[in-house]
Formats: sequence, structure tokens, C-alpha cells
Amino acid sequence: MSLDTPQAPNLKDYDRTLRAEAAEPTLEVPQAEPTSKCQIIAIYGKGGIGKSFTLANLSHMMAEMGKRVLLIGCDPKSDTTSLLFGGKACPTIIETSAAKKQAGEEVRIGDVCFKRGGVFAMELGGPEVGRGCGGRGIIHGFELLEKLGFHEWDFDYVLLDFLGDVVCGGFGLPIARDMAQKVILVGSNDLQSLYVANNVCSAVEYFRKLGGNVGVAGLVINKDDGTGEAQAFAEAVNIPVLAAIPADEDLRRKSANYQIVGTGAGPWGPLFAGLAEAVADSPPTHPVALDQDGLLGLFAPGETGAGVVLEPATDADMRGTKSAPKPSLEVIYDDV
Repeated sequence: MSLDTPQAPNLKDYDRTLRAEAAEPTLEVPQAEPTSKCQIIAIYGKGGIGKSFTLANLSHMMAEMGKRVLLIGCDPKSDTTSLLFGGKACPTIIETSAAKKQAGEEVRIGDVCFKRGGVFAMELGGPEVGRGCGGRGIIHGFELLEKLGFHEWDFDYVLLDFLGDVVCGGFGLPIARDMAQKVILVGSNDLQSLYVANNVCSAVEYFRKLGGNVGVAGLVINKDDGTGEAQAFAEAVNIPVLAAIPADEDLRRKSANYQIVGTGAGPWGPLFAGLAEAVADSPPTHPVALDQDGLLGLFAPGETGAGVVLEPATDADMRGTKSAPKPSLEVIYDDV
């Protein structure tokens, strides 16, 4: 079917849009030195590992301790602030910006930033599946924050929630462009979350060699079942464990019901108060990422499939029943 037929009227426009976007120069996020007072901290971890749970409660406890805290969700799922706001969806910067632009209006602080319990919070958001690049959306989101005065805001802590298992450039901004002073990892005693944490350590190593200054302040072990793999990982890459949040039914239930536990009024207050102090005081360190064998070595062989031997495939394997080689590179079609 030709692209000029009525059945596909938008494909040419779509193609032109993609080509124009690809031809644009690399977007630069405005950089400025943070004030000596403010700590900008990027939190990375595997999707679903509990970053949002950790950050909502950490930020709430920090605010209770008298600190001015800004929490920014940089996950396309836009769920960083959901616990903080009792499950209510926070209008994202990207969708709000698009709607305001269509209406010929400017985005204002009150359109995208909301507060509860002394915490100021916002979500960058992201595109729907197949409709854009999440990392590019993050870049646009930070450009808008700069226009709103990001580097002039008065906070003690700015916490940025990033997916660690998405490797495109936008998700690496805090590390690649020194937008944060330090990184905190959230992981658990499972191979996949520690693989992501190790990847982030590798990125920090790489950009420090290029002149970057971001370091890793430590690891938060979430859903800690006491098996010790996450602790062993932290020791192996030379970073401290900032807190170990247990795999506890009370925590799971309260998190599922959007209840804040990072408060002095509850039994988990001391845990998150200790985490808040550790986050504030831990300096950025220089991790040494593990290779694949080193990472697998943290786990018992039976848990990771150790002992499996790679068996090379042969040409005959690939041909299957059509094992006779073709006499030339000519494509020969079967009779219809």
C-alpha cells in the first residue's frame, strides 16, 4: 500500500516530525552551582524496588525535622508523590506544560508544585508508550524548572527520583552533568536490583573519569529479609549502607494504603530519622563497580544458575532441517 493513499494520511507527517527531532542539536540543561546550603540528591533504583516509598517517607521525616525539602519525581510512571498525597495523582510538568502551551498560557508554580506535611513536591511525568522518549521528556522538564527559577529556590534538600534501569541520556542527567552533589541507591537482596545499582556505580565511575564530581553516598536496603546480599554488594563496591528497611507486613500494608510512616508519631519514625541523618551526613564516595561474575558471586550458586556452560551453536544447528548449504548468496524462494 502506498503511503500516499487515504488509508495512511499521517505517516508522512510523522516521519517528518521524527526527522526534524533527530536533526535538532543536543538539548543542554542550564547548569548553575547550587547554593552551599542546598543538597541536591539523586536517588536511583530498579523500577518497583521501593524508591517512591523510601523517598516519600524520607522527605516527610526531613520536613518534620525542620528542613525545607523539594521532592521531584523523574519517573514516567509519575508515582513518586502518590504516597505523599494519599494516592492522588499530581499533575505532571510535561502534561501541564503541553496544555498551557496549547492555550497560550504560561506555566506557574502553583500549576505543578504541591505541598503536604511541609514537603514541596512535583512530578516531571513522561510520554505515553510509543509517543516519545522518556529521557527527552526529563530534559524538557528540567528546562521548564530552570525557567521557573529552580536555581533560585530556597531548599535544604532537593530529592530527585530516577529510574536506574533505564539507560538513555535523560535518566543520567544528574550524573552526566553534575546536577546533583551525590547519588543514593535503593536496592534489595535480589540480583536484578543490585544489577541496576551496580550499573549506576559504573556510570558514576565513567563520568568521574571525564571530570564529573558526582559520587555515591550510600545504599538503602529496602524489603530487607536478612539474607545479606545487598550488604555484601555495598562492601564490595565500597559504599556505606545508610539504612535497612525490613520486609515487614505493617510497612507493606501501610504503603499499599498510602499511609506515611516516616513520622515521629509512629513506630517507624526512628528508622527514617536515622536515614535522614545518614543522607545528610554521608559524603559522596567513589564506588568500584563489579563485573558480571563479581555480581553473581554475591549469591549462592543455586540462586543464579552458576555452573551453566555456554555451548556454542553450529552452522548445522542453525539450518535445522534445511541443512544443505546454498551454492551462492542468491535468494531462492520456495515454489508457491
